[in-house]
Amino acid sequence: MDRTPARTPTPAHGTTHATAHPAPLRRDAERNRERIIRAACELYAEHGLGVGFNEVAHRAGVGVGTVYRRFADRRELLEAALAAPLHELYAVAREAAATPRAWDGLVLLVGRVTDLLVDNIGLRDAALGGYEDLVPEVTGGIEELTRDLFRRAREQGDLRDGATEQDVVVVLWMVTELAKHAVDTRPDAYRRYTTALLDGLRASPGRPPLPDPLLEQDVAAISRRWADSSARSRARPA
Repeated sequence: MDRTPARTPTPAHGTTHATAHPAPLRRDAERNRERIIRAACELYAEHGLGVGFNEVAHRAGVGVGTVYRRFADRRELLEAALAAPLHELYAVAREAAATPRAWDGLVLLVGRVTDLLVDNIGLRDAALGGYEDLVPEVTGGIEELTRDLFRRAREQGDLRDGATEQDVVVVLWMVTELAKHAVDTRPDAYRRYTTALLDGLRASPGRPPLPDPLLEQDVAAISRRWADSSARSRARPA
């Protein structure tokens, strides 16, 4: 008897196997991934980085197991959810760097970045709080462009003696924290104090140098502490 396995008949033109649907499953998985990222973006913006997978799953309308299948850990989801907002910050930094007068670029950079961080508390905590490795080509680029703006502003005589790029990080923490507490009273109050604090970094006749600056590692330690405190105060179910 011929024991050669029978060949599966080739479907006639226009017919399909009833049980094989790999492409729709792949599309479903991709749709779920997009829904998860969108939900995480919204929740991080509203509540900060303390949001857990359960809440992301609920907002996305999927099971928490689906979130774990699409994202191995919290860091992977953070990177996916914050990539677009971080690129938006980078675009602002590139625009600021293109200004002929560096001080005008600094004003543009701080003003526009402040607006973005006020609207997205998770982006603030990630951008300022020690998450430089999330999208390193972006965060590294922002730091490099900011350093170049300060260098040019100093060369052009617009920067107050003793001012450093680390001062901008502290100013951003201060005014975004003000925005959080003033949202129900004067939601635009932070813009006044952004201008006032930034003006304190500008050179003017007779203005004395600023006191000793904070070192980069000092600001990094303060920022991590601030971001951790922010995440704990908004911690959501894992």
